[in-house]
Amino acid sequence: MQHKTLLARPLARRGRRTLGAAAAALALAALAACSAPAASSSGGDSGEIILGRSMDVSTLDPERSLCDSCQIYNAAVYDTLLAATTADGDLQPLLAQTWEANDDNTEFTFHLDPAAVFSDGSPVEAKDVKWSFERLANLKGDPSYFMAGVKTVAAPDAATVVVTTQAPNSAFFNVVTAGYTGIINSDVAIENGATADKDAAKTDKAEQWFLKNSAGAGQYVLTSYEEGSQLVLSENENYWGDDKPNFKKVVIKDVPDASTQLQQLQQGDIDVAMQLSFDTLDQVEGDESLTSEVVPTYNYVYLGISPGAADAPKALDDQRVREALRKAIDYDTVIDATVAGKGSKQASAIPNGFEGSDGLEVPDYDPEGAKALLAEAGVSNLKLEATYPTFTIYGVNFSTMFQSIQQSMKKAGIELTLNPLDYTAWGTKFGAGELPLTAVYFAPDHPDAVQYFQYFSLAKDASWLGYSGMTENTKETKGVAKALTQTGDARTATYSELGQDMIDDAIILPVVNPQVILASGSNVSGNNYHVTRNIDLRQLKFTD
Repeated sequence: MQHKTLLARPLARRGRRTLGAAAAALALAALAACSAPAASSSGGDSGEIILGRSMDVSTLDPERSLCDSCQIYNAAVYDTLLAATTADGDLQPLLAQTWEANDDNTEFTFHLDPAAVFSDGSPVEAKDVKWSFERLANLKGDPSYFMAGVKTVAAPDAATVVVTTQAPNSAFFNVVTAGYTGIINSDVAIENGATADKDAAKTDKAEQWFLKNSAGAGQYVLTSYEEGSQLVLSENENYWGDDKPNFKKVVIKDVPDASTQLQQLQQGDIDVAMQLSFDTLDQVEGDESLTSEVVPTYNYVYLGISPGAADAPKALDDQRVREALRKAIDYDTVIDATVAGKGSKQASAIPNGFEGSDGLEVPDYDPEGAKALLAEAGVSNLKLEATYPTFTIYGVNFSTMFQSIQQSMKKAGIELTLNPLDYTAWGTKFGAGELPLTAVYFAPDHPDAVQYFQYFSLAKDASWLGYSGMTENTKETKGVAKALTQTGDARTATYSELGQDMIDDAIILPVVNPQVILASGSNVSGNNYHVTRNIDLRQLKFTD
């Protein structure tokens, strides 16, 4: 691969936007109605941008994290070997200046950019890449599957990394664009309790250190994190790339409620609102102090079924019952209720537009078909409990979604009890395998569709094989291995077959692939949806 020079971006030194008359009036009204201060305590500084979103952070250790907010944080703080472009996911150099694979895609060589340094000014070396990849694998955490199949990581010299895989892996270059594969300053991390040893899952003691510190080579460094409040990043003054940070400070403010995000955006307390619901679209578009755009995404919300969960109804063991649940969802009504029709149905766990998704049949609401399948399985009066987090993601309010699903399932003879929990309580139960039926969300981690089989299928080592409590589907295991030996049309065909296999499993039931509202103050340009980062901070800047 040839090196591509990244575009240099001027460092923004602009202040926050001035409130328009309507927004100012709304702010005054809010102050009159509420004794608490409405403005952000950190707003108003030159070079500071504030993003509002519902934060789903549980850790800031990049090799333990797996969440949408983590994608933004990891990309900002921990540069990866390669990066994916916003528009089409094409590969760009980042820490690796050039890269190549052998003919059968089992050996991948990366040549590091000699200019690359960590935030403390020390050089990014091959030993750091080797250590980071080995720790990611050996922690055996949620994102460890990115290293699945890696046999060895070698550092023949300070500037060269050679990764060898157990079997061909045509997706590996895409995998190393995922923020979870960001490179950590190994010397600093080891000093603070981290280890990449085989027993790292038990002996690594650095997770708490990562909540207050960072050790990456990205544009920003961690300043502070307060759960339920905000995540604050500061400019990495030693940033090595041509693409210098656009802000002195980036604040990601935890604003769980979409209506509050809009209110704070209109008041000027935040500069970007990331999770507005579509019932606010008219207000956003009618406010001259804001800019907005509705764009398609690769994100989606799905129901996850775990027949092996504690207290799961025995009926969920029967594929016909799980298929009946798919038929009992009135997708069009759910999409209207949650995102005002600004979304699409999705056939399988492969999102619309990703390789392998074309030609798979999207589901239709068929309550009579659901009843027939339940009768065929000998199941009557099916009662289920849906336990889910109470928040809005991608504009989809989970409570609204489940209330709609509850009504449509009732027409199929299925009684659904709703059990909303706060995110932390839900996450604890989900991680403990206690939820027979839940709702989750997914945004791409890298541009290759193999991630969906490695996460959602019943193939060996797939994440949802464990969550579901099902037994391995060896056909899918072989299919994933086969796909990674292929390229072009042959791989697309195998991906499509795997997509159909996941449909037949009826473990993952995609509900909506929503569009998203990109909303910001009118003095912000470059607001974007990024295929692997949710939002690319490198593109944001103030215009005045």
